[in-house]
Amino acid sequence: MAAKPRFRKNAVEAEAVRTDTTEADALAVGAGEGGLDRKHPVDETLPPLRMFTSGLQHVAAMYAGVVAPPMIVGPAVGLSAKETAFLMGASLFTAGIATLLQTLGFWRIGAKLPFVNGVSFAGVTPMIAIGKDRGHDGIAVIFGAIIVAGLLGFVLAPYFCKLVRFFPPVVTGTVITLIGVSLLPVAFNWSQGGNATADDYGSMTNITMAAVTLVIVLALRKLLRGFLQQIAILLGLVIGTLIAIPAGITDFGALGDADVVGFPTPFHFGAPQFEIAAIISMCIVMLVCMTESTADMLALGKIVGRPADERTIEGGLRADTLGSAVSPLFNGFMCSAFAQNIGLVAMTKVRSRFVVAAGGVILVLLGLVPVAASVIALVPLPVLGGAGIVLFGSVAASGIQTLATAALEKGENALIVAAAVGVGLIPIAAPDFYHAFPEDLLVVLDSGISTGCVVAIVLNLAFNHWGRTPDAEPGTEAADSEQPKDPMALPVAH
Repeated sequence: MAAKPRFRKNAVEAEAVRTDTTEADALAVGAGEGGLDRKHPVDETLPPLRMFTSGLQHVAAMYAGVVAPPMIVGPAVGLSAKETAFLMGASLFTAGIATLLQTLGFWRIGAKLPFVNGVSFAGVTPMIAIGKDRGHDGIAVIFGAIIVAGLLGFVLAPYFCKLVRFFPPVVTGTVITLIGVSLLPVAFNWSQGGNATADDYGSMTNITMAAVTLVIVLALRKLLRGFLQQIAILLGLVIGTLIAIPAGITDFGALGDADVVGFPTPFHFGAPQFEIAAIISMCIVMLVCMTESTADMLALGKIVGRPADERTIEGGLRADTLGSAVSPLFNGFMCSAFAQNIGLVAMTKVRSRFVVAAGGVILVLLGLVPVAASVIALVPLPVLGGAGIVLFGSVAASGIQTLATAALEKGENALIVAAAVGVGLIPIAAPDFYHAFPEDLLVVLDSGISTGCVVAIVLNLAFNHWGRTPDAEPGTEAADSEQPKDPMALPVAH
């Protein structure tokens, strides 16, 4: 079918547009459906060397984001350096499995787009609240909650993809902002040394190393271009670690204890345990992750020229949730989309899903080499803290960017954000605020992300949906929610 031009620059161009099928339309139709006899770029395979190097680039862009959550959660629940390194290797392994589910897929599982999956930052704060100082039991409870949340999400996927209009930018932007802000105290703790009982906690040496690393990352982002700029945080960690060696704050213990080859033994930390409060908390996180992934699929579909329809979103959510349910079997955490890799697709113009699948294979192989994960464990916490300020701050910045599209001047949207952010910041600003509440409730209440998300959703429904007539005044959130948002106006970061 001929494409209809929106604007006509001249008669010749208009005639050409009327008589010729554009390449974009032909690719969208695909071979065998009336288009050109060629594959859509999403389904193209590249030469082996280019496939590998492009896949490795995706891994490099996401590597720090995958290993950061287990690096936070491991020490918080009381795991040793060796056990934390094992947890990082398992996270790489399960991120690879989840990415393969998304890119290759089977049946109605997988978006079959160049869609990268990894450990979600959204679950970090709730997981710490669940397992803090409980050791292996804490990890077992976390894994049990993730399994239930993943299975629930899998069941809800066909219905959730129809509810996108109830998660406008005013909700998603608030939640993403809270994710970043909630994680910043972790970066500050790292910058001081990570262990409040240590003699050098908050020392000039630790804080100086954090500041130096922060400056290095910012300088690299300013001076580098292309692929190297994309991995500026990873390069900053490497340079910061090298500088930290003569300062005597680098621990090589985990590297010496790690095996060269190993398999993430199922239930390494014991059989999963199921506690209702933990399950509720992680189910809320799963809904947040499903919202993020939906926004990312819409954006990615536009970038690669294959718009994400309802069925694509349903398949993508099924891959997300199935990957999350399976991850704890191999000692991994909840999986969701990695938005930074969507930016990499846009920058490189390499749209093949098989390139990202190659990255998934690389992640699986890295997960089978524990010594590779242990190398990351060499990074001193002050160095990681300096980079973490940028990493976590960028998550908050993405949330603010999303809120900029939320029409805060209309209706009660500003009030929704104010209340949700205010409630979400309580555990950060006043950690003992809920000390008189039942312990089971604290698992949810101590997570500003979970409470802020609930408040944002409920208030959005109350102010923008309940009691509104179908012909709500144009320009209000209720009216706007009836129309699909521009997918590029929903940036989500991890």
